[in-house]
Amino acid sequence: MSATEPRIIQRPGVGSSAGILQRQELEFKRLVVDQPVLILVLQGIKTLRWAHGEVHMRAGEALALAAGQSVDIINRMAPNGAYRARWLAWDPALIAAHAQQNPAQPVIRHALPIVATGGEFTEAFQRALQAVEDPGLPAEIARHRLAEMLQWLALHGGRFEPSEPLTLSAKVRRLISQDLAREWSAADVATSFAMSEASLRRKLADEGACLSDILSDTRLSSALGLLLSTAQPVTQIALSCGYQTPSHFAARFRQRFDFSPSAIRRKGTAQDPAH
Repeated sequence: MSATEPRIIQRPGVGSSAGILQRQELEFKRLVVDQPVLILVLQGIKTLRWAHGEVHMRAGEALALAAGQSVDIINRMAPNGAYRARWLAWDPALIAAHAQQNPAQPVIRHALPIVATGGEFTEAFQRALQAVEDPGLPAEIARHRLAEMLQWLALHGGRFEPSEPLTLSAKVRRLISQDLAREWSAADVATSFAMSEASLRRKLADEGACLSDILSDTRLSSALGLLLSTAQPVTQIALSCGYQTPSHFAARFRQRFDFSPSAIRRKGTAQDPAH
């Protein structure tokens, strides 16, 4: 990882990237994958489980993960006591263009492990990260570098599917993610989709979802990402994700993930010392 302060970087029209740092083994359950992502493990071991499968990725190995699914993740520490990884995501237009040009390639439905990465793959991955993180690099070159990574995935056996029409639940998650600190009401969300509150609740129920659960999970999952990929204080993360007090945030976070927010950054054993 870079020596600069860790952060999540988004470059419009290109993609996004971040590092992950974790100092004790914890299990993250039912994480919703909002966008296709490529993860390169630098230290430790990543275990990922989905409905019908499980993979274990070691340092130097990569994992392409499809969007629109719920997964469980365990990050295990390296001997030095830390798990580190980098992730890369693409602007949807790049994925759509690649899929249109390569319709015969197999589609990644869940996860595509990339074990034999090799030096060329890793170098291409680093160039793609730089393309996202360096605003001075021309956008055309940046997009070319991220498109190159899609070609690498193709050589390893798969491509991402372009975004399909989103469910209402996914649309609500995306809306909330744009302003996590806002005090969202059912009326606010319904108005955003030009429907009544009753219609909103009914359509979400048809998908097996409810607004309060979506709101809570979106905020807490976003907070988890910030804890893993930035150096922001827990108090700042709590406020930016819509919680008025750190104690309220900590209680809701523990209820969702079964460990405290500070456990992610704290050195420790496989169990949260607070348990």
